[in-house]
Amino acid sequence: MMAWIGYSVLAGAVAYLCGAIPTGYWLGKLLKDIDIREHGSGSTGATNVLRTLGKVPALAVLLIDLLKGAAAVAFAYWLFSLPAVIAVAPAGFQAWLPWEIATIALIAIVGHSRSIWIRFTGGKSAATGLGVLLALSWQVGLGVAISFAIVLAVSRIVSLSSILAAVTAVVLMVMFHQPLAFLLMAIAGALFVIVRHKANIRRLLAGTESHIGQA
Repeated sequence: MMAWIGYSVLAGAVAYLCGAIPTGYWLGKLLKDIDIREHGSGSTGATNVLRTLGKVPALAVLLIDLLKGAAAVAFAYWLFSLPAVIAVAPAGFQAWLPWEIATIALIAIVGHSRSIWIRFTGGKSAATGLGVLLALSWQVGLGVAISFAIVLAVSRIVSLSSILAAVTAVVLMVMFHQPLAFLLMAIAGALFVIVRHKANIRRLLAGTESHIGQA
């Protein structure tokens, strides 16, 4: 049992460290020798990178943040499929595996916003959350990506698109009959993303939220 716990801790640690990679912060230092947290919204995510560094760095941040979320979940699936790990697993572990994976997914999402490398600051976890969803269920992830793209095309507001995409993830988890653990993870992840956007929500309600292309 202790060996299984050790593997679970390893999976959680890798998920956190993947999620915590401060892509936007490092690109700000590399390209302009700035702390991106001191510019724009103060976030290290792709939207603030777009405003501060430009389109190409923003695209790089978006893709890497997606990949690190997906990588965290993929590593967990790989680890828990190893014969050596299965050999020390408790009886009936397959029934509990979705809960392990869901927990690891949430750890990666939180890691993006609370990065150990930049004093537990970070982005708003939307892109990393999408990467997690794509690894858990490509149908749900694809649906969320489409939802985000449609809302963004209509509204030109990234925060609104991210919030509605987070809610869409919960709906799609139900529609595609995903495990209860994944549904609860989607709910928790959506609430976390929405809370991270609380300042944006205030601006949305006030009608002052920035559109793509605005400062």
